[in-house]
Amino acid sequence: MPRFRLLFALLPLTMLQACGPDEPPVTLLDPPESGGTLKVATRNAATTYYLDRQESPAGPEHDLVLAFAEANGWQVEWTLLGSTAEVLEAMATNEFDMAAAGLTHLPSRDERFRQGPTHTDIVEQLVCHREMRPMPREVEEMAGVDIRVTAESSYAEKLASLVNTYTGIDFEEDPRTTEMLLAAVAERQFDCTLADSNIVQVVRRHFPHLEIAMNLTSGDRLGWYLPAGHQALAERASEWMASPEGQTSLEEMQHRYYDYIGEFDFVDLRALNRRIEERLPSFLELFLEASEETGMPADLLAALSYQESHWDPGAVSPTGVRGIMMLTRNTAKSLGVTNRLDPAEAIDGGARYLADRHDRLPDTIPEPDRTYLALASYNIGRGHLLDARELARKLGRDPDSWADMQEVLPLKADKRYYPQTRYGYARGYEPVHYVQRIRNYLDVISASLDWLPLEERQDENEDMASNQG
Repeated sequence: MPRFRLLFALLPLTMLQACGPDEPPVTLLDPPESGGTLKVATRNAATTYYLDRQESPAGPEHDLVLAFAEANGWQVEWTLLGSTAEVLEAMATNEFDMAAAGLTHLPSRDERFRQGPTHTDIVEQLVCHREMRPMPREVEEMAGVDIRVTAESSYAEKLASLVNTYTGIDFEEDPRTTEMLLAAVAERQFDCTLADSNIVQVVRRHFPHLEIAMNLTSGDRLGWYLPAGHQALAERASEWMASPEGQTSLEEMQHRYYDYIGEFDFVDLRALNRRIEERLPSFLELFLEASEETGMPADLLAALSYQESHWDPGAVSPTGVRGIMMLTRNTAKSLGVTNRLDPAEAIDGGARYLADRHDRLPDTIPEPDRTYLALASYNIGRGHLLDARELARKLGRDPDSWADMQEVLPLKADKRYYPQTRYGYARGYEPVHYVQRIRNYLDVISASLDWLPLEERQDENEDMASNQG
């Protein structure tokens, strides 16, 4: 876990907020000065904060907080805690400026903390194993179901209200995280759990036997919380989130972490998870070797190969592309690949071809957009991608932004636009779906495998442990 250096302490209290006669005074705190440090409590999860495959901090909460801090000239000091309950407990100590941990805004929390801005719409969902019978589809049918939820969570609060209204509903609070409880449901350790819809959207791809039984809430929103005394900081955060800059950051976060996931496909994801166990181990070393040679991440190459052939080295398409990387005859010849059906040759050639697509793009294109554009070029060809980039410029769109290019590429199939391009018609919608599927597969593959040698994994775990709490 990266270590952050505290630049200087926050300012001491400056004034007291007026309170009722029976209420303790609330200390009002100033936001950090420019160049100061914003101390943020979060938890380690795909929907909050994590380290990506380059071991760089990422996650929806990370990106939004970082953009807010940069707009104010602040550094960010992150503290990773194990659960929602730990985050709320830590916030009560006033040692942090903000909690950004996928927290639902609730009246019970509003009584303890200062509301910050919200950023994500969610519903709370009852999630059970796909083979559970009978599957509870109405609240009354939850009676007798073995339900466990994260302790001191919004889910526990929701279920407590149902217990008071319906007969036979019971539940147990569990210290484990929502993600761990979803995994436990998938393993049939108990019947069901509750989770926010964004968490279900992400986690369900890894455990396709999870099924959404019903929605239990509507209109909930995730957002930030601050200590009661941080009124000025809360107001500044809300103003920033509502500003054009904040709205742009929200759109970028949504695009980066959620938009590409798409509709849940049980058959596809069940097959992927099965083939990760059954097929991928046979080719893992080849992907790692190709990564060392080309600089393309091994898990990305594995996801690309799965999209192309489902890791079938003997795959052949009606159009004549072949092998585990589905290379055309001309592409294979240009790469020196003599046998496209040899997985070692094919993976090496496909990795070099993707690296070439990546290297030919301008260095000024930021990641991960550059990688997504390289994947699109692998699929549709460099000439058609260059056409689409030029078309984007003419339309006032950003050719370096994948968010813009995934809207422009389909115009290569539109007769109003493709006659203007050098290479003419192309099924431009295909690379958009192609990249979307690879990103989806990449998430599942990356979460399923340890790509580091044992010594490096041990060092990473020790670093992470030393930076939590």
